[in-house]
Amino acid sequence: MNQEQKKPKKNKRQKDSGSGDNPQASGAVSEKAFIEKVLFINRTTKVTKGGKNLGFSALVVVGDGESRAGFALGKANEVSDAIRKGLSRAKKEVVEIKKKKSTIPHQIIGEYGAVKILLKPATEGTGVIASSPVRAVCECAGIKDILTKNLGNSTNQINVVKATFEGLRQLQG
Repeated sequence: MNQEQKKPKKNKRQKDSGSGDNPQASGAVSEKAFIEKVLFINRTTKVTKGGKNLGFSALVVVGDGESRAGFALGKANEVSDAIRKGLSRAKKEVVEIKKKKSTIPHQIIGEYGAVKILLKPATEGTGVIASSPVRAVCECAGIKDILTKNLGNSTNQINVVKATFEGLRQLQG
């Protein structure tokens, strides 16, 4: 009777070790890993007859660290849900960015609303000289050497990111 009890346990172990090589686990490994950065979380309050309703929005930038990047704004009643929504939307909005080695091919000005972002190529070893929203976009896109300057009248992070992407989309390789 002891031998019969040991056999099912042995078979169970064999099944468990065999299920470790399932296609779902290997699919997760082969999937390209994105760099995910949360730039800004905004809390909003709506006052109603019943009290205050809190809402959150999260500005998120994702990229593969090579030449693709995207951004999105996720909105929800909880911070974690807003970030999750932003990440999933940003992964759908990924665009290809033209590069020349570790920098951009030429100087460009990206405009969105009152924001104007000057993007200049830099020599190798310069690094990313930029404000935090532009730095996050460049790091996610894999740009390692760039000089930037905000020429506009606004420092709104959402519009700065949109202007940066507008400039990067206009690049010609």
